[in-house]
Amino acid sequence: MSKSRNAVPENDLLSVDRDPLRPLAERIRPRTLDEMVGQRRLLAPGSALRRAVESGRVHSMILWGPPGCGKTTLALLLAHYSQAEFRAISAVLSGLPEVRQVLAEAAHRFAEGRRTVLFVDEVHRFNKTQQDAFLPHIERGTIVFVGATTENPSFELNSALLSRCRVHVMEAVSAEDIRLALLHALGDEERGLGGRGLQVGDEALEQISRAADGDVRRGLTLLEIAAELAEGEGGQITAATLAQVLADRTRRFDKGGEQFYDQISALHKSVRSSNPDAALYWLTRMLDGGCDPAYLARRLTRMAVEDIGLADPRALQMALEAWGTYDRLGSPEGELAFAQLVIYLASTAKSNAAYVAYNTARQDVREHGTQEVPLHLRNAPTKLMKQLGYSKGYQYDHDAEGGIALDQTGFPDAMGERVYYQPVERGLEIKLKEKLDRLRAARDAARRTTDGKDG
Repeated sequence: MSKSRNAVPENDLLSVDRDPLRPLAERIRPRTLDEMVGQRRLLAPGSALRRAVESGRVHSMILWGPPGCGKTTLALLLAHYSQAEFRAISAVLSGLPEVRQVLAEAAHRFAEGRRTVLFVDEVHRFNKTQQDAFLPHIERGTIVFVGATTENPSFELNSALLSRCRVHVMEAVSAEDIRLALLHALGDEERGLGGRGLQVGDEALEQISRAADGDVRRGLTLLEIAAELAEGEGGQITAATLAQVLADRTRRFDKGGEQFYDQISALHKSVRSSNPDAALYWLTRMLDGGCDPAYLARRLTRMAVEDIGLADPRALQMALEAWGTYDRLGSPEGELAFAQLVIYLASTAKSNAAYVAYNTARQDVREHGTQEVPLHLRNAPTKLMKQLGYSKGYQYDHDAEGGIALDQTGFPDAMGERVYYQPVERGLEIKLKEKLDRLRAARDAARRTTDGKDG
């Protein structure tokens, strides 16, 4: 009789989950797709991945998601439902010799008509050569490759591996779903904490669920620690017990990974959107996660230049002063200077006109190459230079009517006049726009008059 696709056989990998020496998160690991919490989008009834898993026709894939979202569990279930051997290696602990050995074993198994699901944890830690080692085996079907990563596969995995695998995005598990996992662990007498007489109130479960921060494994670990402490208190998980368990807990933050760049992007875009409250939230998240204050100071200074610009020149000055204030005060006092700066940057007038103007000028420099400086703009400190026409025809603006020689060009002759800077009608740039509009119109009129006389 064939094995049921809806239940895990007793003699497979998950049959060891009764071992009391194993952590609760391992013992209580889901044995069917229905037992998994979270990932409703990815594993919803009728979804492509769920249909593939339940039918046993699984494909090589990359599981991309935060810690504790169920990547390892899903890989195990892929093997169970497809009646395949499960082998796991870690890119942190394994080198190329071990990879080759596992692949050789899989090839032998394949020759005997048996499939292998090879789970590679932290696959982004493998270099290009190590990643390439899997390619021929994936192509031949020797293995069903399942790579797990917390980093963006687009940046961390080579294109050859990505082209042979489907990327599935897994999400952090909600506090509500983590609470369901905790309740299941408390009620399971065979593998969990059931039958121990533990008393856990709804508020305590809520606190543990939130403290897990999207990580089911972390939530179960916190519950297990609380249960051990409660055994000396009559089985009651009290507020005092939780205070010990949840003390100094940290939030998820990878100082160099995907989450890091997502958060700085959120901070920058909140400033740009003139939302000081959201900007302050993301700043606080990054500081809480241990982000380098010097990095934040650089990015905030860039925001002052790029997004506020000449609409409020005080923003740049404030950014530099906040940077210096932090250098003098350190943490935590100096962080208030960053908070004050972020609120101001988000609240003040915005303009990217200078930023756009600079990029447009750069494009002209690339396209037009090395243009000669017009003779009238060149300096003529020697007699020879004067004989060659250097500075000839130059009009000293201070001597011109209104202090500006309107018919005098400042661009190379082959390019003609250009307009890069287009002030917006916000903040100080309102005044700058009024002045430049008048000046540019006057220059156009003066050049038309000069051209008419020349003609």
